[in-house]
Amino acid sequence: MIGLVVILVFVLFLPFWNKRVEHNLELFLLVMGVAACIVSTSMDRTIISKALIDPINISIAVLIAGLLCKWLKESIERSIVLLIRVLSPRVFFALTVIILGLASSMITAIIAAIILVTVISVISLDRQSEIRFTILACFSIGLGAALTPIGEPLSTITVSKLNGDFSLLFKLIGPEVITAVIVLGLLTPIFIKPISRTKGLTANQPIESYTEVLVRSFKIYIFVMGLTYLGNGFKPLIDAYILGLQPALLYWLNIISAVLDNATLAAAEISPSMDGETIRAILLGLLISGGMLIPGNIPNIIAAGKLNITSVEWARFGIPIGLICMVIYFIVLFIFQ
Repeated sequence: MIGLVVILVFVLFLPFWNKRVEHNLELFLLVMGVAACIVSTSMDRTIISKALIDPINISIAVLIAGLLCKWLKESIERSIVLLIRVLSPRVFFALTVIILGLASSMITAIIAAIILVTVISVISLDRQSEIRFTILACFSIGLGAALTPIGEPLSTITVSKLNGDFSLLFKLIGPEVITAVIVLGLLTPIFIKPISRTKGLTANQPIESYTEVLVRSFKIYIFVMGLTYLGNGFKPLIDAYILGLQPALLYWLNIISAVLDNATLAAAEISPSMDGETIRAILLGLLISGGMLIPGNIPNIIAAGKLNITSVEWARFGIPIGLICMVIYFIVLFIFQ
């Protein structure tokens, strides 16, 4: 147990203390995951096979979607410009947040974030509106991507650990997630000043190379492999200290997902021994708070990096929105239920 606690502390805090670890997070989590399995004496052929197979689907999805985005980049940009001209700005903002949120479960959260950056690159917004639009859309993407096992690493790991089918997460948290995505979309026009023009296609982001697309897919493969090892390695710790906690307590404890990638926490916390209510509380706590700060979710990291949004800028809007959502869903899950 002491060894697993030490590894858990490393996983939670080293990415903040060491820039080299932060920039090589996938490899770091793989090393920590293997170490956790060795310490817990759970490393065997079954675990190795699982770690090799689990990341395949999401990695292929990221690769295919990345290639399509590369090949269709100009068409996507022209479609965005046309939609802005046809729709009113407020309707465009709302639809973008809703559609990207729901579509992310199939095109993956990573590709949805890249499309979001493309959208922002061809519209004119003041700095505050651009930041708010990005944050609301990333909340939506992070939530929506959890509906299928190919949407994001958190959903891949969760379905794998629960030995569920493709529709497991949709059945478990579908109504709550879809409602949140739609509400976020409807609220978006309230926080954003309408645009009067587009930047045009000359201001676009440069086209990704094939190497960049392949490297991103490989990093996702390594990332999910590491999380698979972590989840299995931490099983003794989960059985001893997490399984007995009340769902409401787990829900609020997972606000730590604001500063840590929620897939890492899902790998450490979720167990097939838990009942549906507990798993739902864990997932919703992780998904909602994951949008509050940049490190909480992959779409946040991608969008903030490409749009040069600082941690302070994100926190000023992301934390209040996240806390309001957390309180609302706490009431829905634990008081009105």
